[in-house]
Amino acid sequence: MDNQSLRGLQHFKNSVGIKFQLYNSLFTSLPFHRIEKTGILLSLFQNICEEGYKKKLSPLEIIEDFFVKHTTYTSQNEKLDILFRFVQFVERQVVLFDALEDAAFTQVHDVNGAGTLKQLELEVLQNNKEEALTKKLKDFSVTMVLTAHPTQFYPGSVLGIINDLSKSLAENNTAQINMYLQQLGKTPFFKNEKPTPYDEAISLLWYLENVFYAAAGRITSFLKNQFPDVVHDNNPVINMGFWPGGDRDGNSFVTSEITLKVADALRGGIIKCYYLEIRKLRRRLTFKGVDIILSELEKQLYDNIFIPGNRTSLTKKEILDTLNKIKEILIYQHNGLFLHLINNLINKVHVFGLHFASLDIRQESSVHNIVLEEIAATGKILPAEYAGLSAEKKIAFLANNKEAIVDHPGYRGKNPVVNETINTIKAIKLIQDANGEVGCNRYIISQCTSALNVFEVYGLFILCG
Repeated sequence: MDNQSLRGLQHFKNSVGIKFQLYNSLFTSLPFHRIEKTGILLSLFQNICEEGYKKKLSPLEIIEDFFVKHTTYTSQNEKLDILFRFVQFVERQVVLFDALEDAAFTQVHDVNGAGTLKQLELEVLQNNKEEALTKKLKDFSVTMVLTAHPTQFYPGSVLGIINDLSKSLAENNTAQINMYLQQLGKTPFFKNEKPTPYDEAISLLWYLENVFYAAAGRITSFLKNQFPDVVHDNNPVINMGFWPGGDRDGNSFVTSEITLKVADALRGGIIKCYYLEIRKLRRRLTFKGVDIILSELEKQLYDNIFIPGNRTSLTKKEILDTLNKIKEILIYQHNGLFLHLINNLINKVHVFGLHFASLDIRQESSVHNIVLEEIAATGKILPAEYAGLSAEKKIAFLANNKEAIVDHPGYRGKNPVVNETINTIKAIKLIQDANGEVGCNRYIISQCTSALNVFEVYGLFILCG
């Protein structure tokens, strides 16, 4: 291990490892039912597990050995109760560790070293590579896709605690840390019901609102400030993709209604971010000619998210036009005061538009074949013998068909999967109308093994109008 790695490891031990041992001891002093006993027994259980593993005992033997040696529990309910409390205790230890890692990030990692924006800036300037960077970023961007699984994320309430706890840990504010640990002890980590696809989407939306929104703005603003001609507004450096609510292959409970609901939540989430930022801007941009314009935009955003039935056809262009108008007034009438604040918001609007993240639709290829064969069985659009055609003939027909199911308003499939697939494709247009074209412009085909699989999706889009 080289010296740099050793230093990094030592920083990690000092900033995370030692502090974890220190603050972990606070758990046992929290004023909760039997928590002290749980912490002590958990330490003993850990030792029993380590010894049992060395002896190659089975999990059941290890657990039974623990109950015999260190407890007086005899009933099944008592044993299950303490094991459940172990899980609760460890869950909160993991949250504490996560918060400590977040708080120590800048100490453990070199935020100006290799692979960082600062290092990129120095390399470009030292080697006179601005022209090369400009050319590269004309058609280059990074797309980060958020996927979801019920076991992969904390509830929103816990994420908020981690965020606040990290700040207090960074400030070494012991009183607040103790308060947040108490809150953590009282906050449930699970629900009685399995999360729906919409629940998964809302959980990931927290990251968009609280992490990626600010981070993408800072990254884009940094690049534009250092290299004004490098970043192109029509090609943001950062793009976001979003699978929850669109991935029906990974989650069979996803429906077209949920897809539309998630798209609406994404739109509402980004408008809320703009609204909150404009409220902050109003505290600075109090100048004549600016305050009224900003107030009108604030009201328009507010109406779109907080007043039921008052959603307007607000567009990304309208927001940008208003912000650019304010920008001109600041430059020509107010000496560019607080110009960086309005530029930062403009950069965010270029990145997130009204979609926040592109909602990706994903379906398994065999489903498309089932849908097309059922449509063909009606004899209304596709040839009745479609199922028996060769792949080449199917492709030829799908590529040349111009007729849509909407021309046959009485059509309803017998298979729910067929109707759901058709409704999903129709939902894409609704999402694009509300969130912009980029709001839903990727259709991912799982198990795509041939050109026919691609043309089946193309054909379905034509059939769905």
